[in-house]
Parts: sequence; C-alpha cells; structure tokens
Amino acid sequence: MKRMWFDSWADILRVLIIGSVSYAALVVVLRVSGKRTLGQLNAFDFIVTVALGSTLATILLSSDVAFFEGLTALALLAGLQFVVAWVSSHVPGARSAVTSKPVALVVFGELQHAQLRRNRLSESEVLQAVRGTGSGDLADIAAVVLETNGTISVIPKSKLGDGPALDSVHHAPWSGRS
Repeated sequence: MKRMWFDSWADILRVLIIGSVSYAALVVVLRVSGKRTLGQLNAFDFIVTVALGSTLATILLSSDVAFFEGLTALALLAGLQFVVAWVSSHVPGARSAVTSKPVALVVFGELQHAQLRRNRLSESEVLQAVRGTGSGDLADIAAVVLETNGTISVIPKSKLGDGPALDSVHHAPWSGRS
C-alpha cells in the first residue's frame, strides 16, 4: 500500500532525474520544432501544447513510461505539429481545416451582433478591447476583429488606410470603405 505523503526516496530521485532530463529534452524539441509551437496559439496549437504538457507530466510521474518512450512521444507531437503547420502554409485550403478565419465583430462603428453570438462574445468584451486602445467611441472604429488565435484587434478609422490587412476577415463588407 502506497503512503499518501511519501513512498520512497527512489521515487523522489527518479522524478528529479527524469524530470530534469525530460525538461531539457522538451526545450530541445521545442527549439527544433520552431517558433510556431510557442507562438500565439490558435486552437490546434493550443491542443498540441496541452498534449506536450500532459506527456511531460506522464514522463515525470509514471514509472510505467520509460524515458525514451516519453521522449519519442514529445518528438512525435512536435513533429506532427510541424507537419500540420507546413501543410497548412503550403497546401491551399489546408489551413482552414485546422484554423478558423478572422471574424469582424465591429464594422465601421457598428457591432455585428450575429458574429458576437456565433463566437460567444459579449458586447462588453468588445467595448473593453476598444477602450484598451484609448478610444471611447465606436464611431471612431473601422473594425474590431476576432483573430484566429482568439485575440481581439481594434483598427481605428484613422489607421485603416486602404485596408488590405482586412481582406481575409470573414463576414465583413469591406467594399465602400470610407
């Protein structure tokens, strides 16, 4: 029967050694897999990050998993994430399978209530983002965009320019910009 607070010094030593080596191995795997693995996360990247953390925890705490099995699992997850990132950037249409499109929440000062509901956001969250840019009036805002990674971008009318950065934004009538 295992004790609740302490089982053995050997188990503690195993966690210290395997934990240190696993941590170093994870840092190497993440460095090799590229910046995207740790960049701003879309839903797919978030899932991979959680899976990496779960795998690391399993390597640390389960004596049933050998170190090299765990290292293989970490490398596999990072490698699959790299492959999906490469495919999504080189194969037309593949990106939409793993990431969402940016969505307009405000268009020329008008809240897009259908998009707020569809994306489970409240009006107050959008207004908070607008206030965060130092603006107090939606009439000054050209667009508020829910980005693919879940962040909210606010573009004031004064900085819209010709608006080519908004061309890929879903559900926004950008023709007739003022």
